Amino acid sequence: MYYTTQDGRQVLDGTAGLWCVNAGHGRERIVEAIQQQAATLDYAPSFNMGHPISFAFTQKLAGILPFDLKKIFLTNSGSESADTALKIALAYQRARGHATKTRLIGRERGYHGTGFGGISVGGIVRNRMNFGSLLTGVDHLPHTHGVAGNAFAKDEPEFGADLADNLERIVALHDASTIAAVIVEPVAGSTGVLIPPKGYLKRLRALCDKHDILLIFDEVITGFGRLGAGFAAEYFDVRPDILTMAKGITNAAVPMGAVACSNRIYDTLLAASDTPIELFHGYTYSGHPLACAAGLATLEVYAEEHLFQRAADISGYWRDAVHSLADAKHVIDIRNLGLIGGIELEPRPGAATSRALEVFDRCFDKGVMIRVTADIIALSPPLIIETAEIDRIVETIREALTETA
Repeated sequence: MYYTTQDGRQVLDGTAGLWCVNAGHGRERIVEAIQQQAATLDYAPSFNMGHPISFAFTQKLAGILPFDLKKIFLTNSGSESADTALKIALAYQRARGHATKTRLIGRERGYHGTGFGGISVGGIVRNRMNFGSLLTGVDHLPHTHGVAGNAFAKDEPEFGADLADNLERIVALHDASTIAAVIVEPVAGSTGVLIPPKGYLKRLRALCDKHDILLIFDEVITGFGRLGAGFAAEYFDVRPDILTMAKGITNAAVPMGAVACSNRIYDTLLAASDTPIELFHGYTYSGHPLACAAGLATLEVYAEEHLFQRAADISGYWRDAVHSLADAKHVIDIRNLGLIGGIELEPRPGAATSRALEVFDRCFDKGVMIRVTADIIALSPPLIIETAEIDRIVETIREALTETA
């Protein structure tokens, strides 16, 4: 649960590194698996040949994926996973004879990595403003933040499911015959922990079905137990057509990502291909032996220690602890789901740094690491966290808020 600074101070990790070290740092089983694999096979290409551990890992991963998302493409990061998912969606539409369906729909305040595809469908202005026109044929749904009546909501907010209906407006503008896919984070993490309103994702699924549009869930953050279920698709009981992963897939010990799609998508691509290659796409390090070894060991730790269920069991304590900051200085909203927390602070216009960044510095000096985005504190501790450590995180944030101008 801790980092150690160069001068020997222990810093409690309130963010699982960067939403990714779900099983905690320095897990011996994962470390040993990587060491043994490096001594056995350091690298093998995934082009024209393969190696056993990539198949062993993907078979084990398929066993925990929800619904019929059992066909897996390995990448090296969440950014690569997002771009891969978009390419699969476009290739699928073309393979089934719908070549006009090329438009991609993202969401305001969405984050899908830093590749050109991801920043195009993403909704963070500063990620896009310096890089030209990006992908053409992209539109965005409105975000779900700031709906009246949802402030300080515990778990899923009550209001705002109707915001999904904006997909109808986009369809009316462009026509469904031009739209390939909609991509959303079930919970938008990087832009401040934006929890979907009750029924929002189910409504979005129904509209995608109505208009023959693929639905992509970006589960780079929500995957592997963060909400108290294996994946957000399970938690919300909503079936995406394509699901992206990274971060917790290897407990961040070796970079890796993945994309899972339905049998329907895979079979369509395979049937339409006139070569043995069903998708002309790939990366040098896809299925890297060390990453696969780390992934196998990570999935074993998750299963043997029941960490997804553990997150569910402790989520109530986490929710109450985070919401105890409702009366703290500068706090204007609090959001939570599973082992995620977002604390929004009143802005400080004209200041050299945001109030949240000042709180970050104070917390780090006190031995607790948090994450901040603009005026929002984001929390996502490892799933092994104990109640005493939850208390310490919350108490430290309260102290820092009290001391902040």
